[in-house]
Amino acid sequence: MTYTPTKTLTFDEFIAQYGDEFRYELADGELIDMEPTGPHEAVGGKIATQIGIAIAQQRLPWFIPRTCLIRPFSDTATARRPDVVVLDETVLSSEPRWEQEPVITLGRSIKLVVEVVSTNWETDYARKVEEYALLGIPEYWIVDYRGLGGIAFIGKPKQPTFTVYQLEGEEYTQQQYRLRQPIHSPLLPQLQLRLDDILPR
Repeated sequence: MTYTPTKTLTFDEFIAQYGDEFRYELADGELIDMEPTGPHEAVGGKIATQIGIAIAQQRLPWFIPRTCLIRPFSDTATARRPDVVVLDETVLSSEPRWEQEPVITLGRSIKLVVEVVSTNWETDYARKVEEYALLGIPEYWIVDYRGLGGIAFIGKPKQPTFTVYQLEGEEYTQQQYRLRQPIHSPLLPQLQLRLDDILPR
């Protein structure tokens, strides 16, 4: 992830200039180049496929948008672009920007967010945990397929880790999974997934 030295942007300026460019996020007015790699995209694509299968099997009114921005707070110039987002189609009519652009501002519209870890692991494990909990997103997954996160987050020795955060009250509880362990999602109980299944070949 690279911090691009540019002038501070407002949320609306970011949408106008970079809304269609998948590699950028905005954090407190700073443009962030997320520098996605091929293996990173492979992992994200495989996860989206498995989630889509589980949604279809459970006949839920949810979907995974092709692109989507999350605005966690109306008073800050921040726009998150998660690797996978699951939206509840039944409540999108309440979203003030949805009809014009794929921007989500209300936590109740989001069922699940997935971040695939790259060099920005600090943001995924710290700031986004807080932002997504404050929005009220029921589940947040961090897929650290290379074991990049700090020891305080994934333990020692560092190894590939899949963390499921579940919202209880206003805070997340977490469960971690390693290779060969079946992953349990309270949101998608029929999901059959192991970290091994989504690693890049």
